[in-house]
Amino acid sequence: MTQVATKPTVFCDFDGTITAVETFAGMMKTFAPQLCAELLPQLYEKKITLREGVRQILESIPSSQYEAAIAFGDDKPIRPGLPELIDFLDHHNIPFHVVSGGLKGMVERVLQRENLLQRVASVTAIEVDPRQDKIIVPPQRFEGDTELVAKVKVIQHHTDGETIAIGDSLTDVNMAFYVDRIFARDRLVKYLETENKPYLPWNDFRDIHHTLQQQWDT
Repeated sequence: MTQVATKPTVFCDFDGTITAVETFAGMMKTFAPQLCAELLPQLYEKKITLREGVRQILESIPSSQYEAAIAFGDDKPIRPGLPELIDFLDHHNIPFHVVSGGLKGMVERVLQRENLLQRVASVTAIEVDPRQDKIIVPPQRFEGDTELVAKVKVIQHHTDGETIAIGDSLTDVNMAFYVDRIFARDRLVKYLETENKPYLPWNDFRDIHHTLQQQWDT
């Protein structure tokens, strides 16, 4: 078996990537429907930044609903093949980091449900303060000019080597242009094709596993 010449690091989005549906976006639409109807189209059209739009939506949600908001992901399925992909990456001593523009509490809860939380190298997502009347989104460790979680900053924090990313939507665009290889699906594909950015298509994690296995185990 041929060993990986330079071991990369893998960074994976959560909402709509690890989960098979848009879990964080669905939660915001459920708990802040009117504001989401107004702001989400502007976000997707890049008329307002993720940083301002997501913060505004989250801070409109009463803190009394925080636990229910976190629990919104409890019945949302994950995309097939993730445990096996992590097994494969473990075999090659390649870390798998979860980086999300959603709520950290929800991300960790879903990963714990699937017995995967202890198997990922790190989880970076939005951390909030639910102790006031409404949820407060304080300054984030990796906050950027346009993102509450600037995924490029997270990547730079964890590695200066080869990078692979997995994503599906608007929150993954900056990351996609930064990394060496991007696995893209759904809305992210449209953004990348508009900019003529090369990508590797995927449907579920079995596709990514198969692609990497062909490259590394032959």
